[in-house]
Amino acid sequence: MVALKRRAVITAIGAGLVGAAALAVRPRDKGAPHAEYFARASQALRTAGIATPTMVIDKDRLLANARQVMRNIDGRLPLRLVAKSLPCLPLLDLLMQTMQTRRLMVFNLPYLQQLAAQRGDVDLLLGKPLPVAAAAEFYRSFQGGQFQPERQLQWLVDTPQRLAQYRDLARGQKLDMRVSLEIDVGLHRGGVDSPEMLQQMLTILREEPRLKFAGMMGYDAHVAKLPLANLREKALARAKTIYRDYAGLASQSLQSNGGDTGLVFNAGGSPTYRLHDASGAANEIALGSALVKPSDFDTDLLQDLAPAAFIATPVLKADRRFQMPIGVEVLGDAARAWDRNQEHVYFVYGGNWMADPVSPTGLAASGLYGNSSNQQALLGSGAQQLQVDDYVFLRPRQSEAVLQQFGEIAVMESGKISERWPVMAAMP
Repeated sequence: MVALKRRAVITAIGAGLVGAAALAVRPRDKGAPHAEYFARASQALRTAGIATPTMVIDKDRLLANARQVMRNIDGRLPLRLVAKSLPCLPLLDLLMQTMQTRRLMVFNLPYLQQLAAQRGDVDLLLGKPLPVAAAAEFYRSFQGGQFQPERQLQWLVDTPQRLAQYRDLARGQKLDMRVSLEIDVGLHRGGVDSPEMLQQMLTILREEPRLKFAGMMGYDAHVAKLPLANLREKALARAKTIYRDYAGLASQSLQSNGGDTGLVFNAGGSPTYRLHDASGAANEIALGSALVKPSDFDTDLLQDLAPAAFIATPVLKADRRFQMPIGVEVLGDAARAWDRNQEHVYFVYGGNWMADPVSPTGLAASGLYGNSSNQQALLGSGAQQLQVDDYVFLRPRQSEAVLQQFGEIAVMESGKISERWPVMAAMP
C-alpha cells in the first residue's frame, strides 16, 4: 500500500513536470492592437471611404527612400528605374522627377508600347530578351511621335541565334536597331556565358550595319542571396571580373564598327545596387522594388529604406472563437488549447495574396483552415481588438504583379489619402 502511494506521488510529480515543460514552450501571446502608424492609416482609409482591398503607397516614405537611394549612389553612376517593379505611370513619373532620370528598364511588349507612346522622352532598355515576333509587332504598331526607337530603345539579346533573328528583322524591315547583350555574370539564367559565344555575336554585329552595339546588361541578384559574407565577396568579385572581360572584348572588337559612343553597361538591381561604385565596367545601375521595399527585400544592404507599400483590407467577420468545419472540430479545439494565437478568427475581404499580415500584430493565416481568395481566415489571440469593418494591413513580398491586383493605388500623404494612381495592366 505504501509502495503504491509512493508510485502515485512520483507519477503525479512527473506529470506536473511534463505539464510545466509544455506550458514553458507553449506559444506566447503575440497579439496587439494597431500601432500608431497603422491606426493613422486606418483613419485615412476610413475618411476616404475605402471599403475594398486596396494597395496603399505611403508617398512620404516613398520619397524618403528615393532620396536615401540618391544619397547612397552619390552621383557615381546613372540610375535606371525598373518599370515592372513600379508598374504605375504616376509612380514612375514622380520617381523619375525626384531621382532625376529618364532611363527605364522594361520587360514586356505592352509596357514598351505604352511607354513609347505616352512618355516619348524616356530611354528604354529591355530587361529580358523578347521573341523576335514581339520586336516585329512593336515596329508594326508604333505610330511615331516624339519617341525615336533607333535612338532611345535598346533591345536585349542573349544568344547568337536570337541576334541572327533580330538581324534578319532589321534587314527585312530596313530598321536601325540598337542592341545590348545579356551576359551571365554568375546568376546562370541565360545570356552570354563564354568568350566564344560572345565572339559569335560580335561577328554578327560587325557584319550588319543596321545593328548598333549599345552595351551590355549583367544581372547579379544572386550575390545578395548567398548565405555567407565570404561567398558574397567572391561572387561579386567574379561577377565584376566577367563583366570587365566581356566589356573589354566587345569594345575592342567593335571600336571601328560605328557603334554608339555612349555604351551602356548596366548592372545591379535592388538587392545589389549599393555594391556598384563605378570602379568596375558597369556604368549604370538599375533598381525598382527597393523604393517601395516589399518584404523579400529585407536585407542588410537595404536596411536604410522603409516599407512604403501595404495592402489594406476590411474585416468582414470577427468571430470570438476559431472553429474548424463540422467533422474536424477537434483540430480547432486542439489548436486553440495549445496556441493562444489561434483562439480567435477574423475573415477579411479577399485574400491569398503574395503578402503577409503586419498589423495589427500577431495575425497569421491558418494552416488548418487553408487560404481563400474570397474570405481569408486570419487567426489571432484577440488582443488585436479587431471589429467588423476595421482594416487589416498586409505587406507584399514583392512589388511586381502585386501592386496591380487592386485597381487604383491609394496614395497616403501626411496621414491622408491624397490621390489615386491608375496602374499599368498586369503583364508577365
